[in-house]
Amino acid sequence: MNANVEKAGGNQAMDIVKLVLALALLAAGIVAYYLLEGWNGWARLGVFAVGAIAAMAVAAFTAVGRSTREYLSESQFELRKVVWPTRDQTLRTTLVVMVVVIILSLLLGLIDVILKWAIIDHLLKFGS
Repeated sequence: MNANVEKAGGNQAMDIVKLVLALALLAAGIVAYYLLEGWNGWARLGVFAVGAIAAMAVAAFTAVGRSTREYLSESQFELRKVVWPTRDQTLRTTLVVMVVVIILSLLLGLIDVILKWAIIDHLLKFGS
C-alpha cells in the first residue's frame, strides 16, 4: 500500500472540465470517423485514433487519471515480483490437468451410462 495521502477537495471543478473535454474529444473522433466516409479506411482510423489519444492525454491530468497511472505503476511493480514457472513446470502442470480432465470425463460418462441404464431401461419399464 502507498502511504501517500492526497489533499481532500483538490480542484474538482477543473477535473470535471478536463473530463468533459476528454469526452468531447473522444466523441469528435468517433463522429469524424463516421462523417469521413469518402476517406481511406486507414485515414479514418487515424482520425479516430488522434481523437482517442487526445482524450486520454487530457484525462490523464485529472485526479482519476493520476490514480489510474499510480495503479498501473504499482501493478507493474508487483508483476516484477512474480516468479514465473519454467517451461518444464508449465508442460508438466498442463499434462496433469489434461489427464485429470480425461479421467473425470470418463467417470462422469460412466455415471451417466449407469444412471440411464438403471432409470430409463429398468425402472421406467418395470412400472408398465
